[in-house]
Amino acid sequence: MTSVDDWQMWAVLGGLCIAIVFYCWERFAIEIVSASIVAVLLVFFQFFPLETGNPSVTALLAGFANPALITIMALLIVGQGIFQTGAMEGPTQALLRSFDQYPKATLLGMFAFVFVISAFINNTPVVVMFVPILGAIAKRMEQSPSKLMIPLSYVCIFAGMTTLIGSSTNLLVADSLMTTSGVHLGFFAPTVPGLFLAAIGVLYVMFVLPRLLPDHSSMEEELAGAGGRQFIAQLEVTSDHPLAGKKPVAGMFVDLPDMTVRMIQRGEHALLPPFDQIELRPGDLVIVAATRQTLTDLLSKNADFMRGLLQTSGPGDDPSPGDQLKMTEAVVAPGSRLIGRTIAQIGFRHTTGCVVLGIQRRSRMIRSRMGEIRLEAGDTLLLFGASNAMRAMRADRDLLLMEWSSTALADPRRANIARVIFGGVVLFAATGAMPIAVASFLGAVAMIAGGCLNTRQAARAVDMRVYLLIGSAIALGTAMQVTGAADLLALGVVSVFAPFGPVVLMSALFILVAVLTNVLSNSATAILFTPIAIGAANQMGLDPTLFAMTVLLAANTSFATPIGYQTNLLVMGPGHYRFVDYLRAGTPLIILFWAGYTAYIAAHYAFGGA
Repeated sequence: MTSVDDWQMWAVLGGLCIAIVFYCWERFAIEIVSASIVAVLLVFFQFFPLETGNPSVTALLAGFANPALITIMALLIVGQGIFQTGAMEGPTQALLRSFDQYPKATLLGMFAFVFVISAFINNTPVVVMFVPILGAIAKRMEQSPSKLMIPLSYVCIFAGMTTLIGSSTNLLVADSLMTTSGVHLGFFAPTVPGLFLAAIGVLYVMFVLPRLLPDHSSMEEELAGAGGRQFIAQLEVTSDHPLAGKKPVAGMFVDLPDMTVRMIQRGEHALLPPFDQIELRPGDLVIVAATRQTLTDLLSKNADFMRGLLQTSGPGDDPSPGDQLKMTEAVVAPGSRLIGRTIAQIGFRHTTGCVVLGIQRRSRMIRSRMGEIRLEAGDTLLLFGASNAMRAMRADRDLLLMEWSSTALADPRRANIARVIFGGVVLFAATGAMPIAVASFLGAVAMIAGGCLNTRQAARAVDMRVYLLIGSAIALGTAMQVTGAADLLALGVVSVFAPFGPVVLMSALFILVAVLTNVLSNSATAILFTPIAIGAANQMGLDPTLFAMTVLLAANTSFATPIGYQTNLLVMGPGHYRFVDYLRAGTPLIILFWAGYTAYIAAHYAFGGA
């Protein structure tokens, strides 16, 4: 290599160090730092070309069209479709219902379910789905949510190590391995070492982590207790409704938790508490008093209740493609034409396309059918309907729509379609019937075409921070390769650790990547270090696959900081964690993984591994 290339190589290495500093500093947004890296590289090679040949503009920008990156973005859309339709709500709620009878077995079953799902789907929507469920379990256990939230994130990370699509990191390492050495990494290539490390991690989570996690009380839960505003709501029991045939236990209906049943309207007869020998029948109207959060939980976590509402009084069972179900509040304005009229007289559903799910009146608690309540100025209506219908109500002068209070609900009408699409993506990718990039891209298109989410929701699922970060990291990796910087680092690693054998070399590489992945992005770490690891393998004349696998597994050990992985950030708020909590919980686990992987590599070579 010429002296001209030498200074450019050191300039690129210096740029790598500066990029790491800016990523860790967090003074500027990740998007700005990532875009600036690409801009600097384009200008640098434009004015200081290499004698051996410059990387073209196409080569530097190729990362933004990289198949692995497109796969990651497509899987984010598929995962958003799963989340949007509540396709996983059924199994999770079945687990939650069994908690009272079998608490320990249910908790173990729930984490096992999280593990299996996270091995095949982006784990961000999985964590979003399970955070409120584990919060409810923590409340029933009379424990702080901080005892369960970090374990949820860790289990998702463990599972991500076991398949090629379990984590974006895995796809990036596989793509770099294919580009650099032409070696294809199979769908289940990470499974054996990944399950080995996951077993270590699960034992740690079960027996060590509970002693290290803090016990942060949730002020939010204390404030959201019995003091919440009560709405009067009405549930209509149909022939296939989950309440049909139910009887009270000690005067309470167990299928309506945290609700007070104030009256059951059966034909012309009003049945008042106490409810002892009553069995709910089709046609009954159950009048309940409940907070908005309780009603939201009932609908979003129980697809049967949602379907019943949609069929009897909601937007219908045939949704517009990608339309979203929402719940919001509206106040009856002074001088409104609705004052003195009942919901039935107004024809609210036919007029607005929305359903009045509940009525709240500060002055007194009402005990009558909603259809008989005459509205007064200041009444708060809890509305349920499609997002399009909600938007159409903005200009209504009779109701003041509280858009800030809008809550999106999972729409079960497309749940089966979402499950079929998700299963197809996993099946085609796992069997090799089509490339992962093709299967995931088709799955994303099918989610939109099948109405599981619309184009706006799909666009929001595509994380621009991840997109720019990975694209810029690939550009930086390309610059390192063409200037010889990657080979220099590989040669340095080999020269220091190669005399001690491949086991020591890979062990050193593992701990180096594991430390950096907690302060840098795991995706960027994987992209930058995979070529280095492959170069080290070539220097020693060894199979590059195992070296690439070392980077893959090490880059997933993002346990010691909240910025190490997005699921760590997601549970930080619900668990009321501080930065030091992650450091205390994750550092011993990283050391255990390092020791475990070193033992795995040693056994691999001891029993004839090449």
